[in-house]
Amino acid sequence: MNARWASLTDWLLGTEPQQRVRAARCGLACGLMLYSIASMGYFVWVGMASAGPVAALALVGLGGMGACFAVIRSGANLRLADPSLTGVQMSFALAVGAVAYTLAGRGRGAVFPIMMVVLMFGLYSLKPRQVRHMSLLALVLFGSAMALMAWLSPAIYRPEVEFAHFLVIAIMLPAVSMLAGQLSRLRDRLRRQKAELQEALSRIQELALRDELTGLANRRHMQALIDLERERCVRSGGSFCLAVIDIDRFKRINDTHGHPAGDAVLRDFAREAMATLRSADVLSRWGGEEFMLMLPDTRLTLARLGVERLRTRAAAMRVEHASGPLSFTLSAGVVEHLAGESVVDSIARADRALYQAKQQGRNKVVSG
Repeated sequence: MNARWASLTDWLLGTEPQQRVRAARCGLACGLMLYSIASMGYFVWVGMASAGPVAALALVGLGGMGACFAVIRSGANLRLADPSLTGVQMSFALAVGAVAYTLAGRGRGAVFPIMMVVLMFGLYSLKPRQVRHMSLLALVLFGSAMALMAWLSPAIYRPEVEFAHFLVIAIMLPAVSMLAGQLSRLRDRLRRQKAELQEALSRIQELALRDELTGLANRRHMQALIDLERERCVRSGGSFCLAVIDIDRFKRINDTHGHPAGDAVLRDFAREAMATLRSADVLSRWGGEEFMLMLPDTRLTLARLGVERLRTRAAAMRVEHASGPLSFTLSAGVVEHLAGESVVDSIARADRALYQAKQQGRNKVVSG
C-alpha cells in the first residue's frame, strides 16, 4: 500500500525535490480554489447566487489553476523568472475572488477569509515588496468590485455596507504587508545562520581530518586510511608500503631561525611532496616534523624509488625566510606491509628503518 501511494505521488508531483515542493504547493492552491467554488455552489443551492455565472467562474478558476499545475509539472516553469508561479497564482486567485464577491450576493462576506488565505499563501515565499503589490492588487480588485456592485445593485450591495467592507480590508492588508516584512527578515536571518552553521561544520570536519598547518591528512585520519587499505589488501591479496619521513635537525631550524621558519619549512615541504608524489599516494603529518606516507598497490622497490625521489627534491628546496633561504634534508624508513602483519607492526618496522637512516648520517632512505 505504501509503495503504491509513493508511486502515485511520484506520478502526480514528480521526483525532483524542488519541483515536487512547487507542485505540492500548487496542488494545495488548486484545493483552495475547489473549496471556494464549492462554497459558491452552496450559495447557488440556497438561492443567493445564479447558477450560470457561478458555473462559468468555476470553469475559469479551476482551469486557470489547473494550467498553473500543468506548467509546473511539465517543467516549463523552470524557464520563468518565478519558477513557483506564486505571483501568477495569487493574482489569478484574487481576480477570481473579486468576481466571486460580485456573484455571492448576501453571502459575499465569506469571500473575505478566502482572500486573506490567498495573501497568506505568499507570505513565506514572496518578498515584502511583492506582498505589498499583491495587497494593493487585492485592494484595487475588491474595492472596484464593491463600488461596481454598490452602483449596479444597491439593494443588496448597500453603499454604506460596502464602504465599511472596504475600510476593513484597507486596514487588514497593510497589516499583512507588515507581517510579510517581519517574516522576510526572519527568513534572511535564518538563511544567514544556516550558512554560518554549514561553514562552521565544514571547518570542524576539515579540522577533524586535516592538519591545520600543512593541509595534509592528520594522524587520526591517516590511521583510518591505513586500516582501510590493509582491509582492502586482505580481500584482494595486494600490498602497500609505508614510509616514515622526518625532517633532519628540525629542532636546530626552530632554535636558530624561530618557529615561524620551522612552520614555513613544514608547509613548503608538504606542498613540494604533494607535487612530487603520485595522486594515489597519501601523505600525512604524523606529528611534529614527522610525516607518514602510504603508497597503495606498491612493492618495496618502487616505493623506495619514490621516497628517494622525494628526498632528492627536498634537498634541492630553498625556503624563503627573512634571514635568507633555508635548506634542509630528510630521512625516511620504508617498509612493505606483510600479509598477516598488523598495521602497528608495519609502522614499528618503518620507525626502525628511519632510526637506521639517522644513524647512517641522515639524508638517507632505508628500507626495512
